[in-house]
Amino acid sequence: MIEGMDWLNYHHLFYFWMVAREGSIVRASKQLRLAQPTVTGQIRALETALGEKLFVRSGRNLVLTEIGRLVFSYANDIFSLGRELIGVLKGRPAGRPIRLVVGVSDSLPKLIVEQILQPALKLSEPVRIICREGSPEQLLSELAIFGLDLVLTDAPATAQARIRAFSHLLGSCGISFFCSASSASNYRKKFPASLDGAPFLLPLENATLRLSLEQWFETQQVRPRVVGEFQDSSLLQAFGQTGVGLFAAHTVIEKEVLRQHGLSLLGRTESVIERFYAISVERRIKHPAVLAIVESARGELFGANGL
Repeated sequence: MIEGMDWLNYHHLFYFWMVAREGSIVRASKQLRLAQPTVTGQIRALETALGEKLFVRSGRNLVLTEIGRLVFSYANDIFSLGRELIGVLKGRPAGRPIRLVVGVSDSLPKLIVEQILQPALKLSEPVRIICREGSPEQLLSELAIFGLDLVLTDAPATAQARIRAFSHLLGSCGISFFCSASSASNYRKKFPASLDGAPFLLPLENATLRLSLEQWFETQQVRPRVVGEFQDSSLLQAFGQTGVGLFAAHTVIEKEVLRQHGLSLLGRTESVIERFYAISVERRIKHPAVLAIVESARGELFGANGL
């Protein structure tokens, strides 16, 4: 493809990289403070030099071609090395840590994410973790153009995602229920029947845990009184700490929730099983940090329930 080229124009490559990152020439032009025709011309010059189309139009959006995704992956490495070089020249350590870029589904509890990622930081080689939050759809789109090494989520990638991705099951666990210490005696005696009419804090309606809990409430024939709905699980737990309502969290982080918030445990259920996945573009994982994450989650964090 690039055979016969004497030199790669890095200005052209940089403009291409910015457009691929931003998803449009309009946004990239604003970031670069250049006119749109200038940016368009630079990308066309790069395509001419490479002899390949890097983008195709899909409606109003620009989508990377297969070659475009490959070039974007190399561009990521090239400009990452450039930033590292500047750091070295400014006196920062010259050691090159393994770079792990993780997309975290905004529905995942931060306590679980922290425990899943911890093994990557315990490798003999230094690792630098970069976490980006978003919806699963947004993160999978970024994964498809090699902007992420993996995506952590509570649901596997589906055919609707329209990308070639592999869902690696990390593990599963049941659900625990919590309340303030002052109200524990009122709800613990006849749990789960005591949840009927009780003030309850829930995740937002599109969250996997919300759907699972509502189905479980139906089977138990209880109808809690919803007093709050939250996107962020940490904020939900903070409200639970004040005593305004009961809430549920994954059993795998039960000890941390009790320790951090000074709450009481009402009970548990294994009838609600929540699963966690690492999604990558690799069927066979090769990235050492991702491998450490998957192996530790299956063997230690989730244990026998993980598979």
